[in-house]
Amino acid sequence: MSMFRKLIKDEAGATAIEYGLIAALISVAAIAAFSLVGTNLGTMMNNVAGKM
Repeated sequence: MSMFRKLIKDEAGATAIEYGLIAALISVAAIAAFSLVGTNLGTMMNNVAGKM
């Protein structure tokens, strides 16, 4: 029974899951930002190439 109580009080697993969720959120935000920048950069390069 005391082993079960130790497992309930142990928060190391919860902390690891929280860090994993934060890392996943940052990754999704970075992918979205890079995608938007890439699209805008491609459009800008096409405009420059068209004006040359």
